[in-house]
Amino acid sequence: MSPKNVNTALATVCALFVLWLGLTFILAPEASTEGVGLPKWPAGAGDGFLIMKGTRELAMGLVLGVLLLTGHRRALGWVLLMEAVTPFGDMLNVLAHHGPLAAALGIHGLTSAFLATAGLLLLRETSGAGAAVGQRA
Repeated sequence: MSPKNVNTALATVCALFVLWLGLTFILAPEASTEGVGLPKWPAGAGDGFLIMKGTRELAMGLVLGVLLLTGHRRALGWVLLMEAVTPFGDMLNVLAHHGPLAAALGIHGLTSAFLATAGLLLLRETSGAGAAVGQRA
C-alpha cells in the first residue's frame, strides 16, 4: 500500500470520526458526556452547550471531508494539524477538572496525536521532496 493510500485512509478515518462525534453531541447530548473524562452534566442544564459543541465538531468533520473529496491534500494536512488542538485542549480541560488521567491521555491525548500524525504525514507527502519521491514510485 502506497503512502498516499495510507494517508488517505487516515484522513478518512479522522473525518468520519469527527463527523460521528459531532452528530453524537447533537443527537444525544446528555449521553455523549459519558466516557470523556468529565462529570456528567446536570440534567437539563447544559444540553444547549453540548449541541453547540456538536455543531462545531460536525463543521470540522465537513471541512475535512470537503478537502479530502476535492483533493486539496496539503490544505487537508494543515487542517488536520490545526484540528489536533481541539482534543489537546480537551485533554487539558479534563486534567484541570481532576478527571481520570486515563481518559485525558487515552482518549483526548491519543486523538490529538492521531490527528497531528495524519496531518504531518499529509504535509510530508505534499512537500517538494515527498512529492518528487511519490512521483517516481
